[in-house]
Amino acid sequence: MLLSHLLTGGLATRAVAHVRAPEDQYIFIRQARSAVPEYVVTYAPIVYLYNTDPYRPSDIGAQLANTQPEVNFTVVSGAPKPLTLDNLNSLNNVGGNNTYLTSVDNVQTDPSWLYGVAPDCNGKTDGAISCAIIVNDHGNGLVDAFYMYFYAFNYGGDYLDNIIGNHVGDWEHNMVRFQDGTPQAVWYSQHDNGEAFTYNTTQKYTDGLRPIVFAANGSHANYAINGTHGHGIPDINLPEGPINDFTNGGPIWDPTLSAYYYTYDAASATFAAYGNDSATPVNWLYFTGHWGDEQYPDSDPRQHEVLGISGLAKYSSGPTGPVDKDLNRTQVCPDNGDLCILRTELGP
Repeated sequence: MLLSHLLTGGLATRAVAHVRAPEDQYIFIRQARSAVPEYVVTYAPIVYLYNTDPYRPSDIGAQLANTQPEVNFTVVSGAPKPLTLDNLNSLNNVGGNNTYLTSVDNVQTDPSWLYGVAPDCNGKTDGAISCAIIVNDHGNGLVDAFYMYFYAFNYGGDYLDNIIGNHVGDWEHNMVRFQDGTPQAVWYSQHDNGEAFTYNTTQKYTDGLRPIVFAANGSHANYAINGTHGHGIPDINLPEGPINDFTNGGPIWDPTLSAYYYTYDAASATFAAYGNDSATPVNWLYFTGHWGDEQYPDSDPRQHEVLGISGLAKYSSGPTGPVDKDLNRTQVCPDNGDLCILRTELGP
């Protein structure tokens, strides 16, 4: 069973499915990267994955090959076939926000594509473009660089001996805020919210420049420190709680090595590939639906809701994509009405 891989957190990483991108696509990626402001790459976060987490970063486009668009558990008629990163935004006209990219496989049968691609010795997800780097220039030297990380599956965690919060598709991100090319602060996404730190507060990679990120086992929530993280209360990283994330110094992933690079113009709400690279797909960024299955009803034999509470279901809905991550935020935190604490200490 799919869930058995993570019940103890102690299993070795299983083989993963590779979806190899054409070599010429990587040539275009290198060309696009050369057009990006140097500081966006120089200070890009480095991610430490959990050593035994089988759910590694995944190819963004491969998600479309293994899912079908559904609304209310019914396949959308009139959707393009095949569905690609170049035409994904057309689903906004047929299902909009209610569209779910639903697995064509029963997730409990362990389809290999859910496991993504393990980074190689250089930290590259070879054959899988698993990150989108989006740069919003606010003007007057203020620039926000978003590092969007994609995983094909999210394991939610254990709550009172019940597994809750599993879902197909998983978008997490860091955001680094720059002023005149100098990093000022870093945002770490975690479940419904996250944490913000001054850049100087964060731990750095061996080059002394790139902030370190610890991705949690299964859930891939991003943390600035290692260890156990109780996340029952938004904005607060407790040393332990009723539901926990776990991080360690596992394999290194350098998301910049297999990424699409974009600009975002907030005034027109438009994206563009760096270097006007026609080989980099752009339209997918406008998709407003969900990158996974809709939460299964309680009548589904795969589903279980703790105490009958929908918010404590074993399987929840897949996430929305980068366009829904507040790309034109005022503060380092998303402008969601919550208090934004810019932390100067790493501890909980």
